[in-house]
Amino acid sequence: MNIQEKYIKRCIELAQNGLGTTYPNPMVGSVIVYEDKIIGEGWHKKAGEPHAEVNAVRSVKDKSLLKKATIYVSLEPCSHFGKTPPCCDLIIANEIPNVVVGTVDPNEKVAGNGIKKLIAAGVNVVVGVLEKECNELNKRFFTFHQKQRPYIILKWAESQDGFLAPEKTVEAERKPVWITNTFSRQLVHKWRSEEQAILVGTQTVIDDNPKLNVRDWAGNNPVRVVLDQNDRISKDSFVFDDSVKTIVFTKSRNNIAEKNTIFETIDFDQNTIQKILNVLYQNQIQSIIIEGGRQTLQSFIDENLWDEARIFIGQTSFEKGTKAPEIQKKNSTKTAIQNDELLFIRNHD
Repeated sequence: MNIQEKYIKRCIELAQNGLGTTYPNPMVGSVIVYEDKIIGEGWHKKAGEPHAEVNAVRSVKDKSLLKKATIYVSLEPCSHFGKTPPCCDLIIANEIPNVVVGTVDPNEKVAGNGIKKLIAAGVNVVVGVLEKECNELNKRFFTFHQKQRPYIILKWAESQDGFLAPEKTVEAERKPVWITNTFSRQLVHKWRSEEQAILVGTQTVIDDNPKLNVRDWAGNNPVRVVLDQNDRISKDSFVFDDSVKTIVFTKSRNNIAEKNTIFETIDFDQNTIQKILNVLYQNQIQSIIIEGGRQTLQSFIDENLWDEARIFIGQTSFEKGTKAPEIQKKNSTKTAIQNDELLFIRNHD
């Protein structure tokens, strides 16, 4: 690993502190180095708050060293006025002579303009250090800007014999059937805090009455997205409690929006998944977990509209019930969470 890679790696480590809190902005880390010593570092914490480069510059005790230093940043410094001023102007104003950039910003408001501005001001700029790793860091942001849709994570738990749930009895309560252990369930809540939205289909809400919020972890609640084509979900369900922003997709035009609940009317007859993703894109949602049920998950798989799958396999067996979705598992990586098995699958379409 060379010097530039060493410090961009540190930028990535810093940036990861912002997972789940920077939306709609990307995660960015920045390090300032003088004579192979870090003299300042920072990361972007929240949209509207200072960017990584600002925090890094502020952390430098002896500002006179900036004129002889190199600033490393995992993503191209911005060149436009948003909620905060352009970071390019900050670098130029502080006369930092060298800038090393991990990867170019895909946002059309930046998209190479920051690099051009720095070069025009006489700054020595290096671009593309650990580029693949920097792109992976912001896979949600890149997918949103390059594919005009959220980054899509499929998640479910299945039994040893391949079922999502046992056969329902008439007197069954509206509550989830647990397949996994408490540590796996806690991990799911951590994931919820990291993504911008969570989606479930009608039957999942009718059967399980889920809250779809973050309880076993500290963090932000995702936006709840619910499919309810024919208004079958009772209004006393948790998803209608107005506690978390909720988007409900329906074909009925008779629903009235509440303070925190939005109804989106779409035609469910064809291209339903793409229509849903278009609305989520318009709502600036960069990432979403699809948590169920089987029909909804399988629809995303069949349309090849997903980026990764996270599948828990518990120790339970049901013998009959709701079958788990069908997905190619040959390229999965496996992790053990006590007696549960967790499969990760990336969709390289």
